[in-house]
Amino acid sequence: MYFRTIEEFHSDDNKKIIYDLRKPKDYSAETIPGAISLPWEKLESAVKDNNLDFIPRDVTVYLFCYTDKKADELAIAIRENGYDNVYSISGGFSAYARFKLKGLVGDEAELREKTKEIERSIIKKFKKDIWRQFTKAINEYEMIQDGDKIAVCISGGKDSMILAKLFQELERHGKKNFEVEYIAMDPGYNDINREMIEYNTKLLNIPVKTFKTEIFDTVVDIKDSPCYLCARMRRGYLYSKAKELGCNKIALGHHFDDVIETIVMGMMYGGQVQTMMPKLHSTNFEGMELIRPLYLVREKDIVHWSKYNGLNFIRCACRFTEQSEINGEDENTSKRAEVKSLIAALEKENPYVPKNIFRSVENVNLSTVIAYKENGQRHHFLEWYDER
Repeated sequence: MYFRTIEEFHSDDNKKIIYDLRKPKDYSAETIPGAISLPWEKLESAVKDNNLDFIPRDVTVYLFCYTDKKADELAIAIRENGYDNVYSISGGFSAYARFKLKGLVGDEAELREKTKEIERSIIKKFKKDIWRQFTKAINEYEMIQDGDKIAVCISGGKDSMILAKLFQELERHGKKNFEVEYIAMDPGYNDINREMIEYNTKLLNIPVKTFKTEIFDTVVDIKDSPCYLCARMRRGYLYSKAKELGCNKIALGHHFDDVIETIVMGMMYGGQVQTMMPKLHSTNFEGMELIRPLYLVREKDIVHWSKYNGLNFIRCACRFTEQSEINGEDENTSKRAEVKSLIAALEKENPYVPKNIFRSVENVNLSTVIAYKENGQRHHFLEWYDER
């Protein structure tokens, strides 16, 4: 047998070597304690060149990747070269993250203390960068009114999870009289992602109401714009569930970086100037409204919060992302990922670039615009040119 479970790996007290086959950035973010970074491309090249002298034969060697496909393939290939001491960790890093979280959740006393530490970090260490930006957006864009009942939508990723914790703090310390429901839609997650969400909501003490849909199965064979269709369907199901629970608003976890990426994407790929609005009235669900309370929070600060508290969340978790991870491919192949990389490169040269992109849609001067649309009607500068 060329693989061992995470439980078998954990119980192996003998001397061992662990190779992390994921990308260096993921290794830097978190890895299994004691693991050595060895991107799978380099190991695959070494196997092809029959250059495996760096792998010791006198200790057990473990390989792991995101899931386990690449690690499995390479473990088999290396064993065929006579290294019967090499094993793949079944389930990869996802299995380790789940194993670690499951152990923590199983200890109620430790769980309660960990939850308190996470909550304290929001209003102490991250008060300036996250808490204040969260409350500023709510106040500046008038997102919450007395009497509101808000459905905080949890996808299982870092953004929606911190949004839920921020709303819990707002309920404790806020001045508004409102109610909150925490809802999570399962669009067809695999077992690992589903359990990660369950463990994380228990760790973070989020009283979530989960409901299931078949969205992933519906869009899996769609060739043209599956992400757009998936997002539209998700939104519709969330509105329906929120309305069923008596809510008049849904809160989503879009942050500052999502906003500026949308602005740049609209210009570069859509030929238009538009933004992701902080709040919107629903056109299909009467009386419902969408709000984005993380509107002013930077993604890097959310990532910092996650790492500081040693938290692991699922990513997109759609079939496309899962397959990319299984194949060891770079997930940054979308237009949004391209724009994210572009903005990051520009920010290195000029740290004001992100804020300037954001402010560009706050400082639109219509007298210097050739044309614009208002309520669906197009206006052109020639309409008033001679008058002015």
